[in-house]
Amino acid sequence: MEWLNNIGAWFNSIGAWFVGLWNQFYTTMIVDDRYLQIVWGLGNTLTITVCAILMGIVIGTIVAMIKAKVFSPRNAVLKAVVKILDVIGSIYLTVIRGTPMILQLMIMYFLILTNISNGVTIACIAFGINSGAYVAEVIRTGILSVDKGQMEAGRSLGLTQTTTMFKIIFPQALKNVLPALGNEFIALLKETSVAGYIGIHDLTKGSDIIRTTTYDSFTPLISAGIVYLVLVVGLTSLLGCLERRLRKSDIR
Repeated sequence: MEWLNNIGAWFNSIGAWFVGLWNQFYTTMIVDDRYLQIVWGLGNTLTITVCAILMGIVIGTIVAMIKAKVFSPRNAVLKAVVKILDVIGSIYLTVIRGTPMILQLMIMYFLILTNISNGVTIACIAFGINSGAYVAEVIRTGILSVDKGQMEAGRSLGLTQTTTMFKIIFPQALKNVLPALGNEFIALLKETSVAGYIGIHDLTKGSDIIRTTTYDSFTPLISAGIVYLVLVVGLTSLLGCLERRLRKSDIR
């Protein structure tokens, strides 16, 4: 019977631990509606992430097309313009990929976009520009991975270079680089945690506000970590579903 008593004592200790954990969570997060700090921060985090992803896709696609020599105009003036844009694109990629994100964010906030008072807007721009550099390299790699004969086949069918690129090359390139793009978007979501350096109330900053108010480090920081984890797992699942749909379309 002694082993039954030991098991009962073990269950009692586990139950007491859960009760203590709930009491700590209630005191730290529920009292005075402190959980709203997490909710408000989550809203800003998602806003920055979505805006930066959209901006990064636009910038990255344009830079990738220039770097992959998609445009090959015959006009001498247009050739010169494309060459200049290629040089600018190379400088952009070197500078953005060669400096820390937090430094770029602070430069945007304290030096360049000083006339903008909304920190979330500045963060969207800064993270979007940063994401564009990495997306550009991913998409450029995807474009180059498509056989050159695809472009020639499209042109032989009477399609223009632009039509061939968007209807034949890009769909194949997207399938090749989707996992890498997904990893970039997940990394971007987590990188937004440095937005608090310019006073933005993001998810990480919200948890830190609760920590400094209640002097409880465990509950708010672990709560923020769980929210980040749920977001990453959800985004990973969505990307996995998209990859499976693309593979099914290939089979058909």
